[in-house]
Amino acid sequence: MPAIPRSDVSVSCYTAAVATSHSALEILARPDDFDLGAPSLVVLVGDEPFLAYHMLALLRERLCPDEADRAWAWREFAGDDVPDPRDVFDEAATVPLFAGATRAAIVRNADAFVTQSRAALETLAGSPRGGRGLVILEVKSLPGNTRLAKAVAQHGLVIDVAVPERADLSAWVRRWARARYGITLAEATAEVLLERLAGNLGQVDQALARLAAALGPDQRKQPIQPDAIADMAGSPQERTAWGMIDAAAAGDARTAITHLADLLDAGESPIAIGAQAATVLRRLSAAARLLALPADAGRPAGVEAALKAAGVAAWPKAVAQAREALGQLGARRARQLPLWLLDLDRSLKGDASRGLRARLALERLFCKMARPAADRRPASASPKGLRS
Repeated sequence: MPAIPRSDVSVSCYTAAVATSHSALEILARPDDFDLGAPSLVVLVGDEPFLAYHMLALLRERLCPDEADRAWAWREFAGDDVPDPRDVFDEAATVPLFAGATRAAIVRNADAFVTQSRAALETLAGSPRGGRGLVILEVKSLPGNTRLAKAVAQHGLVIDVAVPERADLSAWVRRWARARYGITLAEATAEVLLERLAGNLGQVDQALARLAAALGPDQRKQPIQPDAIADMAGSPQERTAWGMIDAAAAGDARTAITHLADLLDAGESPIAIGAQAATVLRRLSAAARLLALPADAGRPAGVEAALKAAGVAAWPKAVAQAREALGQLGARRARQLPLWLLDLDRSLKGDASRGLRARLALERLFCKMARPAADRRPASASPKGLRS
């Protein structure tokens, strides 16, 4: 099988023994380059449901190209029920007489099944497949020092369906949008989608589908800017949450608390709300710390450079909002944000986990960030650095 180019989304979590592991991100980005070959056993390893779903869809397309054959040639077993290994192996061993499809027996959530059937799987993986069908396992982990992993390395195939830590997801989302939906995203648009949806690839894909359906033929020819996705990314509750965070960062505690009340009344988890806010606020704090560095110790040239280095999306509206937030917070309060967030996290996971106490803990954070009543200067009037 030809090697898939190794980039920042390459797989590095396996030992050298498992040399045939590949990244689902890379395969799905270039599906035409994927040569399945004739592996003895295929193991999908990881915890990203979106990648696992689409990787299984690609395998089904390769093994059963005729949709009419899939009813009998593709059978999935629920691993939570720990199916009888004989049923799985017999399903794959049955050879069709006239059809061109390859039989496949797929065990979803197969960690318990692997534990029960390890010896048989080692034998299956360690020998060529020949004319029989294919067994596909979906597991959370496959340690490279096990005999099964070493057996799969001989004749099988491991596909990583987790998102590697150093993956350039923004570039991947842009490629996916072009290939899947025929739309072109600006770089900042992909970054905003990932930020607003917390890197959840399934939700990003749903937002792209809604966006593609709403665009006309002429609009599809132009790069889509972040403003176009305001109503496409996430549920109404998620958009309310982002409005709450934007208001809190801008020092508008009244609006932030109003949005917070709406979210809590809709049943949203206080811990989840705090975690979503922390994602944005930590970037502001990181930018403030960068601006506090000495000139000869890597201090950015200005606020916008610091925001970019801290991970703020390179989108004029996002940069302007972050710059305004830094200006109204000032250097001292911005650098205190991690401590405030730590106190909030401890409260929400302790005695203020729900009810009125949880609401008060979040409101207290927003009030700490509020614009001082005496300070009516717009943030754009701040100097190049930050007020202290």
